[in-house]
Amino acid sequence: MKTIVRIVALVAAVALIAYLVMGRRVGSHRAVQAKAAEQTVAQKKILYWYDPMHPAYHSEKAGIAPDCGMALVPMYESKTPAEQASADAGLIHMPKSQQHALGVRLTTVEEREVSRTLRTSGVVTADETRIAHVHLKTAGWVEEVYANFVGQLVQKGEPLFTVYSPELVATQQEYLIARRGMQQLGKSQYEDVAKSSQSLMDSARERMKLWDLTDRQIAELDRTGEVSKTITVYSPVSGFITDRKAFPHTSTTGDMDLYTIADLSRVWVTADVFEADLPYVKVGQQAVIRFPYAPGKAITGRVGYSYPVLDPQTHTAKIRIDVGNPGMVLKPNMLADVELTINYGRHVVVPAEAVLNSGTMQTVFLARDDATFEPRQVTMGATVDGMTILTAGVKKGESIVESGNFLLDSDTRLNAPVQMGGTK
Repeated sequence: MKTIVRIVALVAAVALIAYLVMGRRVGSHRAVQAKAAEQTVAQKKILYWYDPMHPAYHSEKAGIAPDCGMALVPMYESKTPAEQASADAGLIHMPKSQQHALGVRLTTVEEREVSRTLRTSGVVTADETRIAHVHLKTAGWVEEVYANFVGQLVQKGEPLFTVYSPELVATQQEYLIARRGMQQLGKSQYEDVAKSSQSLMDSARERMKLWDLTDRQIAELDRTGEVSKTITVYSPVSGFITDRKAFPHTSTTGDMDLYTIADLSRVWVTADVFEADLPYVKVGQQAVIRFPYAPGKAITGRVGYSYPVLDPQTHTAKIRIDVGNPGMVLKPNMLADVELTINYGRHVVVPAEAVLNSGTMQTVFLARDDATFEPRQVTMGATVDGMTILTAGVKKGESIVESGNFLLDSDTRLNAPVQMGGTK
């Protein structure tokens, strides 16, 4: 029994000794922590004093709050002197462990050729410079019609219709009379008479040309010496008839558009381009055009013109693409898909998410070392395929924050001194 009592006493003594030793160690550790905290507080600057019951009340020195009578509490600066030095230089200090926790990821600024493909829709139209309108320069009556339906293909010089016109008949008669007079008086011994007869015939001949009689018709008049009651009108171009108002036994005047003929060997494709893309579309650049009726096939053309007016509803402008049309497979009003390659040239680029855009200022965070970042204002260009062109602010090869920059920016704002009203 005495042995058991001794053992219990011995165990109690050992436990007491261990408790005392542990207490000393804990106390020592807490003392070290308190001392470190005091040193940290000593290093930190007091920004202002505030009322703990009414935090909006600030004072530049210690004292008693006027409202509640409590002692004012100091508000310390959150940065150590080393951190404040970095902040004064516009830098942000963030340990690597914190970077990993916030998902901060770095990337390298690149320099490369930037281009993108602009896709839009278009429609085939006739080339307006290849459209001919057939008129008469005098009143008359259409007699016989050879080109008698819209859509008919006619060749240049092919007869369209015949017309009877009293003025054309009279002009032929005047020419024949002038020609006979020249034949009789052209060899006169009086030089003035010979010249006058020749001039009269030349004037009559020129008048027939002004009435659009062809050289072949005039030559036939010279050969036969007989006035033709009707004159045949020929097609001035090769193409398709897109409009027709010439019908047999109908009258016509000089202001009537009897035929409209479109040469479709070359056509236009007009496409819509948004106003933001217009500065990058240049006259002469190549366009690739595809048509729904022929999947997998493409033709190329050149931008021939950019129209100067925008559609007020869609804010798009039309561009005109000149396209060859062998085989006449492209028809007016066909729909088309248009692709244009826009080249921006060689530029410094960064991922689009690396740029913080406040609307009035664009910022990236430059990595000075593993734990220090510098906010850098930049000038943005276009954003292409997730990459943003920067025209000023950074250089090729520099390391910037790609992801997590918003949190860096927030940290900067939170740690900045806040100026509030009520300072005494």
